[in-house]
Amino acid sequence: MTDPLQLPGGYEISADPARIDVARVHHWLSTDAYWALGVPREKQERAIAASLNFGVYEGLSGEQVAYARVVTDEATFAWLCDVYVAPAVRGKGLGSALVTAVRDHLEPFGLRRILLATHDAHGVYEKIGFTPLGRPGQWMALVPR
Repeated sequence: MTDPLQLPGGYEISADPARIDVARVHHWLSTDAYWALGVPREKQERAIAASLNFGVYEGLSGEQVAYARVVTDEATFAWLCDVYVAPAVRGKGLGSALVTAVRDHLEPFGLRRILLATHDAHGVYEKIGFTPLGRPGQWMALVPR
């Protein structure tokens, strides 16, 4: 995958689901991601199986260092979620490169919109073209109890 935000040397991005380190992703999200704390492994595995998955890998070792997941119908809509960069490699531009690669991967589908939710990374996503909802009052959520 090529993108305008350069991936730092020594890293590669892949959308190959066989490369996802499910145990690592579950550990990252369930212990360090405010939106997924405590998510059971089985639930994370189901989410991964039903989604498009992207990883960033250290080139020499093949070790996964970042992750993103997309829920989509591949026709009109996508939800970008579970974007996570391992603490040891943050600040290298891997997250921006990953989200750019996801955006570019989805582009041929001709989606009407790609949504995401973030508490603290608006600047990262704005660099890639995301903007706040134009009419947030039109959106609603059903949060099952």
